[in-house]
Amino acid sequence: MKNISILGVTGSIGTQSLDVIRKNIEEVKLISIAANNSHEEVISIINEFAPKYVAMMSEKATEIIKNYVRENSLDIEVYSGIEGLNKIVTIKEVDLVITSVVGMIGLVPTMEAIKAGKDIALANKETLVAAGDIVMKAAKEYGVKILPVDSEHGAIFQCLRGNEEEKVSRIILTASGGPFRGRKREELVHIKAKEALKHPKWNMGQKISIDSSTLMNKGLEVIEAHWLFNASYDDIEVVVHPQSIIHSMVEYNDGSVMAQLADPDMRLPIQYAINYPKREEKVIKPLDFSKISTLTFEKPDMDTFRCLKIAYEAGKQGGNCTAIMNTANEMAVELFLKDKIGYLDIENIIEDSLNTFEYVSNPTLEEIIELDRKVREYIIKTYNA
Repeated sequence: MKNISILGVTGSIGTQSLDVIRKNIEEVKLISIAANNSHEEVISIINEFAPKYVAMMSEKATEIIKNYVRENSLDIEVYSGIEGLNKIVTIKEVDLVITSVVGMIGLVPTMEAIKAGKDIALANKETLVAAGDIVMKAAKEYGVKILPVDSEHGAIFQCLRGNEEEKVSRIILTASGGPFRGRKREELVHIKAKEALKHPKWNMGQKISIDSSTLMNKGLEVIEAHWLFNASYDDIEVVVHPQSIIHSMVEYNDGSVMAQLADPDMRLPIQYAINYPKREEKVIKPLDFSKISTLTFEKPDMDTFRCLKIAYEAGKQGGNCTAIMNTANEMAVELFLKDKIGYLDIENIIEDSLNTFEYVSNPTLEEIIELDRKVREYIIKTYNA
């Protein structure tokens, strides 16, 4: 029996993780969960899965859950805030932590889980983007596995399995191209959030959907791939594949290319991470190759979608650049979703922040957390947020 903790249990990855656990209930036990303020959904999860520990970021939601537990005489411990998140991922019974919260809030609990010797099923992009060097060194020091949950990194992880890492010549990340593939910059000026949220292939949360439309999501994945697979940025290529059947590829030094194909459904990489190294019975529909008439590929337009270019540049510069970029993007997306800035202002705010803050080559975790605060304050003040 593998005991699981889920951070962000009511989000897109969290709810799909629950679906995977339902189909493998004899092998997996949900021990602890965390959410922001969705107390009604959490109560439903409590009733179905009976976790032993719950953490809520919202104080009001925490009190509601505590009252529910007390009124129903449930043997559940309830915690609050970031301390609560840290608590539920370091509990002795937990074997694997699924980190599916969105944003920088996932960094500290992930580090605490690593220090407690817990394997990580990583769906929080910001953890490696902001502090990849620190996280991967800690994982090595404490002997824990970082298992990618992203479909692209999950695909690469599978393509690398059983092969020699030093024989890899290129990692190829596929991208759907998002809802605005083929458009030029002048066509993006008046884009609104409701348009950018309509992803053509994947059902995701709001922040990730906006990132996918700007191609920042792919930029974040490039940086993640650099850390996860010890790959040079020059050896990580992005290719647009609108059908989203091939989830990523690995080219070896003899010219062979390994690709992982599947129906575009996040439950597959989640299931693989939860059950690794085993494969369990399918939770997604099988591919019908007779109905797949075409698989196409094209280069990403990094002149129109500058966020991808910015991410490559920040990654190559290293140091605290990716942390600055990450927080600036997080804030800019939030402002765009609130209709406070235009669509192309997202990349402008990121570039402004990178030009504003001083470069630090080897930031500590504390410096990254403080930098996150300063970048947020700067954007709020500068852009009247």
